[in-house]
Amino acid sequence: MKRFLVVSAHPLKDSLCGHLTALVTEQIAASPNTLQFFDLYQRDFDPRLSPEERQSYYASEYAGSAVGEDAVALQAADVLILIFPTWWFGLPAILKGWIDRVFVPGTAYDHAPDFGRMLPRLNNMKNCIVVTTLGSPWWIDRLVMLRPVRRILKTAVIGTCAPKARFTMLSLYNCESLSPVRLAVFEQRIGQAIQQTLQ
Repeated sequence: MKRFLVVSAHPLKDSLCGHLTALVTEQIAASPNTLQFFDLYQRDFDPRLSPEERQSYYASEYAGSAVGEDAVALQAADVLILIFPTWWFGLPAILKGWIDRVFVPGTAYDHAPDFGRMLPRLNNMKNCIVVTTLGSPWWIDRLVMLRPVRRILKTAVIGTCAPKARFTMLSLYNCESLSPVRLAVFEQRIGQAIQQTLQ
């Protein structure tokens, strides 16, 4: 049995991301695995790093009690799934803030004695699946922008804090002119990615 943590970040429940989130959570809930689900907007998550949190970044103990539930869930997760829209080729502010406040010293990593390369703490995480929607065509994200969201999450966040995790990025492009056929194909890709984590 694996522990799944699903984090969604879209303000509208009836959005495309909302539909994909329901698809993901229903598939996991139908399995014998454990699911913890955080809808950041529904929880009214505060994305702002507090002065106390920032002040304790290099202290002996990080002041993370305000996001303690999130930290415990992240550390326990075998599989992390992030579902969000890509806006301006970046993360929604609320999700960026969640990462700022939860991927912190003592939870996601430790500082090296010489403040060199960070020491990962999420060594039990086996998979990270990212599901995102974009209004732009694929070639702008890949060829012009060089996939900034993928690079940040895969290399800087997951690669640093959970280096043993297999990273999968599923991007649905041209969402403003999405056909039922393309949506069905993308839904199938999501299902396959989740099934792979169960093997």
